[in-house]
Amino acid sequence: MDNSQDREKHQKEVSDCNKDMSVTILGSGTCVPSLKRSSCSVLIETGKAKILIDCGLGTIRRLLENSTEIYDISHILLSHFHPDHTGELVSFLFASKYPDGSKRKIPLTVIGGRGLSNFYAGLKSVFGNWIDLMPSVLNIIELDSGKNAIRLNDTVLEYISVEHNVESLAYKITGNNGCSVVYSGDTDFCDNLIKISNNTDLLICESALPDELKVKGHLTPSFAGRIATAANAKKLILTHFYPECDNIDIKAQCRKTYSGELILAEDLMKEKIG
Repeated sequence: MDNSQDREKHQKEVSDCNKDMSVTILGSGTCVPSLKRSSCSVLIETGKAKILIDCGLGTIRRLLENSTEIYDISHILLSHFHPDHTGELVSFLFASKYPDGSKRKIPLTVIGGRGLSNFYAGLKSVFGNWIDLMPSVLNIIELDSGKNAIRLNDTVLEYISVEHNVESLAYKITGNNGCSVVYSGDTDFCDNLIKISNNTDLLICESALPDELKVKGHLTPSFAGRIATAANAKKLILTHFYPECDNIDIKAQCRKTYSGELILAEDLMKEKIG
């Protein structure tokens, strides 16, 4: 390769790394079957990374509808281990072995909280070699509760525990352009979510049920709005809607506590952050 080609390659790599962060809501629903909403999943593209947060039922189909191959995904972050957040992980790993695993050109790193290693071992005890990728291809990272950040290539991943399960985490992804996205996972109202969401460009926050149907371990529109306001989040996307949300003015409930830019998630919705 001559010097001009080297320069062009370098300029393209720099350009790729400086692109706006892209966020695609793949699944805005729950465990309840729906033609409109797949289970929980979000795709974040920043720099050279394609990061999948949660992998609920319908994720692979939504990726394809987004013109994204499973082999292009560099990281999968699991907020916790409930099936509506992890239900398609087995299919994802199984498909990654077809026909001989050679379609994947980059390693896949699966990241999660306390118990991830045991969770994956449990899946392997059922499905065996069908989901057992080579160590050079699959890396499992169980996050250290004593730390709060790691690097993913040119991206910083911060994490913090939230109020749902013992392993439940919220994630903050900051690109090299300084822009950030926070994903709440499932949680009740908690100071930790406010802390990690401080001044974020985008907070993707669960809002499982209307205010009048609040249950422990989940947020409602007004509680999500309180968190976004306290954190000074520039933009708020509400997601993880149970069917009870369909006939309620969710925006109006959230507007009681949040005055910033507000969006109700739909499958395959895209946002650019930058």
